[in-house]
Amino acid sequence: MGLVLLAIGLLAIAGMQITSVRGNFFSSNITQASILAQDRLETLRNLAFADAALTTGNHNEGVIPGTIFTRDYDVQLIPGTTMLNITVRVRWRDTSDHTISFATVRSQ
Repeated sequence: MGLVLLAIGLLAIAGMQITSVRGNFFSSNITQASILAQDRLETLRNLAFADAALTTGNHNEGVIPGTIFTRDYDVQLIPGTTMLNITVRVRWRDTSDHTISFATVRSQ
């Protein structure tokens, strides 16, 4: 009887371990994607207002070398102003598709 209880307990622990590993993997991907998005956003915020990287439209950077992530950003002129709305998106796929995005408004 004791052996059966021990086996059931070990199976429950194994199930929790699998859930924990999956959660850690997802958390790692979220962290990496956040860093990649924030890095691009900070770079764009520090460029000269007339820089070619800040032309309006979508700028697709494709797959970031050495990672599973793709990154793109949109630059839109806010109507009636000299301000830009910049949105950076990082996407990846593990068991499903994921996207994280950051946005800022840049003035001249």
